[in-house]
Amino acid sequence: MDVMAIIPAYNEERTIGEVLSVLKEVPLVKKVIVVSDGSTDNTVQVARSYDVEVVELHENRGKGGAIKAGIDNVKADVVLFLDADLLGLTPVHVYNLLRPVLDGEADMTIGIFEKGRIATDLAQKMAPYLSGQRAIKFSLLEQISDLDVARFGVEMALNRFVESSKIAVREVLLHDMSHVMKEEKLGVWKGMAARMKMYWEIIKYLTKVNSLR
Repeated sequence: MDVMAIIPAYNEERTIGEVLSVLKEVPLVKKVIVVSDGSTDNTVQVARSYDVEVVELHENRGKGGAIKAGIDNVKADVVLFLDADLLGLTPVHVYNLLRPVLDGEADMTIGIFEKGRIATDLAQKMAPYLSGQRAIKFSLLEQISDLDVARFGVEMALNRFVESSKIAVREVLLHDMSHVMKEEKLGVWKGMAARMKMYWEIIKYLTKVNSLR
């Protein structure tokens, strides 16, 4: 089965190189697509230095829009999603996310940080289905119509589809892994504001979905 990876990225020049270097060590991943979601730093240049495909969005569309732009450039059996700000990613993590889907044991996997850092471990234990680390069958992605409008609610869009379609999902523990928190990227106050915006977009998406039921 062909596997391709999509990495949505917004101003992640400091960490995206590590993520891409790990993916280059995994022969199962045949193609990597980085979607720069209106980045104003050197994210695009860093990504291109790893000889991967780069989709450059000149306006910020949010995570859902970036993922949709990546999907539009993919033809694969399985799609791997990874965030661009991961810390501690290894080829073993990638294999562990992919194997249950490739072996037919699950239609989608969700990666959960374990023993990385207290703050990120706790956040994922409280809301595991907000994880951006996933592997999913491409045939299922084609059936989800609202990924691009979900912005930061993209994980909720995936989860909603999974629940309504009775799809087999497996949680995969990602040992010794974490990510850079918004407060670390932007400073405490700007980071908190960005986090609140993210939560608001998730709530707005869920409110819209519930009103259509």
